[in-house]
Amino acid sequence: MTTLKKTVTVTLGAMVLAFLSFTQVQIAAADFEPKKPVDFVIMAGKGGGADKMARLMQTIIEKHELSGKPFVPINKPGGSGAEALIHMNNTSGAAQDHTVMVTLNSFYTTPLRQANLGIDISTFTPVGRMAEDTFLLWVNKDSGITDFDGFVAAAKAAGEDWIMAGTGKAQEDQLITDFLNRTYDLNMTYVPYKGGGRVAKELAGNNAHSTVNNPSEQLGFYEAGNTVPLAAFTQNRLDKFPDAPTMGELGNEFAYYMQRSVVGPPGMSAEAAAYYQALFAKVFETEEWQKYRTDKSLYGDFLTGDALKDYWMTERSIHETMLKEIGEI
Repeated sequence: MTTLKKTVTVTLGAMVLAFLSFTQVQIAAADFEPKKPVDFVIMAGKGGGADKMARLMQTIIEKHELSGKPFVPINKPGGSGAEALIHMNNTSGAAQDHTVMVTLNSFYTTPLRQANLGIDISTFTPVGRMAEDTFLLWVNKDSGITDFDGFVAAAKAAGEDWIMAGTGKAQEDQLITDFLNRTYDLNMTYVPYKGGGRVAKELAGNNAHSTVNNPSEQLGFYEAGNTVPLAAFTQNRLDKFPDAPTMGELGNEFAYYMQRSVVGPPGMSAEAAAYYQALFAKVFETEEWQKYRTDKSLYGDFLTGDALKDYWMTERSIHETMLKEIGEI
């Protein structure tokens, strides 16, 4: 079993109540209301999974009147999320209580790779883990590849001419690409783009040979018959893609998930933190969010408070090991 395998943390969801009393949260939340629009920072580009998730949550908040002030999405994808992390870390004054951010796994990898940023994720305010996203290996239908063995054969024959498109440097997509290169003796060239939406378009347009897009990013092209999923990087097959075997079924116990969490900046007041924790707990329970989780093959229970911080620390350690294995730190 590869050391890169991640364990599903759904059991942590049951621990939330042990760490956080929602009654206490609601009492504290009653002491705070946003006095101006809330900056809803997205540490990724437009059209990707994080962007779609944030804009859906914005819509849910507005529809159910969960906040007296609007949440305003702001994309800050620069530097594999470094732009967003620096922005959050430097937030001060009233803005500390009026700024939250949607994160992905670059929340761990970018500070590890760029120590000069001075980012300590343990100082960020845990608001809520809304899901863990999944990954599939995709090719264009025009490639004629119909299964994983066919992919391995084609990629091996092409060598470095085989283009794997992904988002950012040393982020989720590249970590999975490295696993495939090392495990199957491939030499694919990884080409990063800003945002999973752009990556999906590159594959659909035959400008890349493969991707490891999240389901939400590639779904439209898949439903249109343009792309084909060959394998799932999950413990179990995904209901919407029943013909895509897991890596375990293919002989290598490797699974990888991406957090879809909301965090506050360092220095956010306890009252504001409680307000946003309670708000996003309500978002999580809405019919719209639960349908989105099902439709987009998302895993994971809601986490907040100390349970979410513990999750971050575990995931940071896992990603530190992965980055060392590919020589990025």
